[in-house]
Amino acid sequence: MKTTVIAEIGSNWEGSVPKGIKIIKECKKAGADVVKFQMWRASDLYSPTHPQWKVIKKSELTFDKVKKLKKAADSIGIEFLCSAFYPEAINFLEKLGVKRYKVASRTCLFKDPHSKETLDLEASTKKPIIISMGMGGDKNLIKKIFGKNKITFCYCISEYPLEFKKINWTDAIQYDGFSDHTIGITAPIMYAILKKQQGSKNILIEKHVKSKNSKGPDAETSIDTEKLADLISHIRLVEKANLN
Repeated sequence: MKTTVIAEIGSNWEGSVPKGIKIIKECKKAGADVVKFQMWRASDLYSPTHPQWKVIKKSELTFDKVKKLKKAADSIGIEFLCSAFYPEAINFLEKLGVKRYKVASRTCLFKDPHSKETLDLEASTKKPIIISMGMGGDKNLIKKIFGKNKITFCYCISEYPLEFKKINWTDAIQYDGFSDHTIGITAPIMYAILKKQQGSKNILIEKHVKSKNSKGPDAETSIDTEKLADLISHIRLVEKANLN
């Protein structure tokens, strides 16, 4: 079994390219296959009256910043992935040569500006698509949009943090991806074991990750990169386990 481990950095780079590059390097050292960021415009998703507006605005991933972070990831051989929330972001990411796209749970609700246009543009690239639908949405419509793309749906519950006991494992193992929001590393290890027992060949595990002293909006529900290394070492053991 091959597990693609996606380190979801989210807002934990705190709007600082040097901090973002530091986390990318730490994720590579920990053994992650992919680092993931989010490309949105603050004004599309939040009101300027939001109590954390300044922090949110600072965490906005501009074209200039995404170019620098992608270059840093490329230079050390770790894949750079984005969930994009507006069409111009897709056009720019295409110029940078990303391999695939991640669709966030909230995008599947079509409530944000540009959601449908963004998804249609991602579909037109014909690249692989990873999709979380932790907030619900019309799965058949999503499948129709991405009819010509290779799709990996992730089991996901959009609660931050998610209580371990709320995971429905019978449901979770029907998916080839797991976007985990629990505290700690038990849930993704258990998912890997269950998928190994199921005989799966390829799975995805996404986990929110931070540097040790990160103060970003996602920090409280993220594991640090040392814990990520621990998680990945366990997953690699599961991959090699002989169940015969």
